[in-house]
Amino acid sequence: MPRRPSLSAGAALAAALLAPPCLLSCAAPRTLAPPPLPAARPAPPASPAAAPASGARRRARELGIAIGRLPPGKLNAITDVPGVRVGHVTHHRGAGRLVPGEGPVRTGVTVILPTSDDFWHSKVPAASFTLNGNGEMTGLHYVNEFGVLETPIVFTNTLAVGRALDGATRYMLRRFPAIGVDEPTVAPIVGECDDSTLNDIRGLHVSAEDVLTAAARAADGPVQEGAVGGGTGMICYDFKCGIGTASRALPEGAGGFIVGAIVQANFGARGELRVDGVPVGEEIRDLLPVPDYHGEGSLLVVVATDAPLSARQLGRVARRISLAVGRTGTVSRDGSGDLFLAFATGNRIPAEARELIRTLREVDDGRLNPLFQAAEEAVEEAILNAMTTATTTFGYDDHVAHAIPLDRLREVMRRYGRLREPARAAR
Repeated sequence: MPRRPSLSAGAALAAALLAPPCLLSCAAPRTLAPPPLPAARPAPPASPAAAPASGARRRARELGIAIGRLPPGKLNAITDVPGVRVGHVTHHRGAGRLVPGEGPVRTGVTVILPTSDDFWHSKVPAASFTLNGNGEMTGLHYVNEFGVLETPIVFTNTLAVGRALDGATRYMLRRFPAIGVDEPTVAPIVGECDDSTLNDIRGLHVSAEDVLTAAARAADGPVQEGAVGGGTGMICYDFKCGIGTASRALPEGAGGFIVGAIVQANFGARGELRVDGVPVGEEIRDLLPVPDYHGEGSLLVVVATDAPLSARQLGRVARRISLAVGRTGTVSRDGSGDLFLAFATGNRIPAEARELIRTLREVDDGRLNPLFQAAEEAVEEAILNAMTTATTTFGYDDHVAHAIPLDRLREVMRRYGRLREPARAAR
């Protein structure tokens, strides 16, 4: 997001203290009851639910924090969706005083490839939703007009959008040489968050080549999380944050589909933070705040699924990402760019149709609830993973973004009865 005018110290303190989650109560309209939905299997216990070694960083489930009721996929990552791949380039160099244009540097790029095959000639349905628009994700007008995704998705910092767009365009031109000659031009998707609290953002340290490198590194295995790639300089709820991912596997009775999410998290004030409903931000208030950070950040979210969904249905999924974000405590501040994209690989749309009439499959609307639930749970857990895996980071002028202390997080969750303890051996 673009930088906003700084709040006064008093206003910042008030914002931190007066930020409980908003609770809404609405009467449901009378409708015919939908067909019964299969019961979700309870999520498996986190393993191991043990205190981390000194300095070690872990994902939420490894700490004993299990979000929601649906089980995660094999990797608990967006790459559980077949064909989806993720790659990073991280720039972390220099220390000490800020020299605009030179450093210190705390930034990078993250690239998400939606399929492992030709997504330019065989597009996937997609849709987006903007919760708060003080930010940028290029290409969304095209996505929402035509309901398709046909390019990589890039996460980076605010002033790197142009260079990242150049890199994504070069990637497409190299991979598909007919673009701009015998085939249409292309509008890649690049999302941004402001990392200027820790990074010399004026130095424009991200290059087009970084996007090409991240795309070449993109893999379908475990996803590196925390202060990496586009998340290198990001801060969330006044703790160090960055890239996070998670997934959910639906039961066979609900289609057996996989839903995965990846986030670049850079938003929220300390006192707002909720973890599985627990007011963690109010319980861990003594760590020094990051200088010049006021919670007016941004959040990029991509949700992917292998379910056969239409663009219309993906718009419904994208809107529900807001519920997951709200459960982490944010009020989606005026200065935040909360930009969400959802795509599905269960349908493919040819670039050049041979028939007048196009036929697509889609899940019956009355049976979408498990997919909504899976997307919301995966996004909520991905945001938490972005925090628990991030490491304490010193930026310019010795600005420090503290990693959330995992031992204290576990202690708070235990006191509120929300920690999954390891099973005791029978005597």
